Amino acid sequence: MRTQRMTLSVSVLALLTLAACGTESGSGSGKGSGGGGDSVQSDVPVTGVAWRVDSVTVGGMKTEAPAGARLEIDPKGRATADFGCNHISVDARVKGDRITLGKPVTTQMACEENIEKFEKAAIDAMGGEHTAKLSGDRLTLTTEGGDSMALSEEKPADLVGTRWAVTTLLSGETATTVPADLPKEKAPHLTLSEDGTVEGNSGCNSFRGQATVKGSTITFGPVAGTRKMCPEAEMATERGVLAALDGKVTYAIKGKALTLTAADGKGIGATVTPAGAGSDSQHG
Repeated sequence: MRTQRMTLSVSVLALLTLAACGTESGSGSGKGSGGGGDSVQSDVPVTGVAWRVDSVTVGGMKTEAPAGARLEIDPKGRATADFGCNHISVDARVKGDRITLGKPVTTQMACEENIEKFEKAAIDAMGGEHTAKLSGDRLTLTTEGGDSMALSEEKPADLVGTRWAVTTLLSGETATTVPADLPKEKAPHLTLSEDGTVEGNSGCNSFRGQATVKGSTITFGPVAGTRKMCPEAEMATERGVLAALDGKVTYAIKGKALTLTAADGKGIGATVTPAGAGSDSQHG
């Protein structure tokens, strides 16, 4: 079982459009145009993209990735990854179609055996210099020794109509994970609807309120909810979630990940709930 609570420093879903100087004549600066998708481009747009990890190959052995494995390179020269259990960060340098990754720094949560096996293989595949090859929306990173990581671009999920499972509470550069062992019916989540409302569960009580989307912001009106008392871990989560649903916040979606951030830096991080999961907890 995962450690109930941890705090780590993160860079929260920043955006960057890479404009590296290419050395190949006639190379494009964007992804795939026409039938040239299999050619290696010198200006590989890898930053500012939410990449889903499909598989890694280390020492000739291919391992399929668990659902939810992701990798992203931020504008501060850091790559962050989640291979299904721990949060991993590493220094990253991008030049043309070369990506150099430093030594990974990882949290130390206990993982399921199959996820731990993949995570170890993925970390082994991350080190050193990689050649980036782009084919359509698929990216392959290959080390000089032949180890590789296969990734696919994750299209942004819809803000409205998606059931967002809250995974982290944000405070400036700090993110605190929501306890993994909360009762299923109290797992925090929210859904915004076309009629301008938001509803879900904050970690203890269910809630409903107004939500006005304009540009990259959401303005939450007063939220009404049930008034049950729960154990402190659940109440602490609830306080963090409700604080993020108060007034005007900025939202960003990268792939299947959503962040809501208020002007004071407080907010939440959430991911798309898998189809069929948690559908019985909407009014828990």
